[in-house]
Amino acid sequence: MKIPKKFRTYCPFCKKHTEHTVERVKKGKASSLTMIARQKKRQTGIGNSGKFSKVPGGDKPTKKIFLKYKCNTCNKAHQRPCFRAKKFEFAE
Repeated sequence: MKIPKKFRTYCPFCKKHTEHTVERVKKGKASSLTMIARQKKRQTGIGNSGKFSKVPGGDKPTKKIFLKYKCNTCNKAHQRPCFRAKKFEFAE
């Protein structure tokens, strides 16, 4: 999937359509203090990992893509709900 680096779209802060620059959001590091992380840590040992075992087919065929839209007039950024794509790149 190809998306242009700059395009006109709705800005929730200006409340009108303006030109935005788009960048891909990098995945952050997961917290080690969450309930699920502590539960996973306890589960390691001998035997089946239960709900922490891998997906039957291995990795998912598509990855979720998160984009950050930065308005060129008010310089504020916002995100939209993500979408899935096998391949993603910015078109020039």
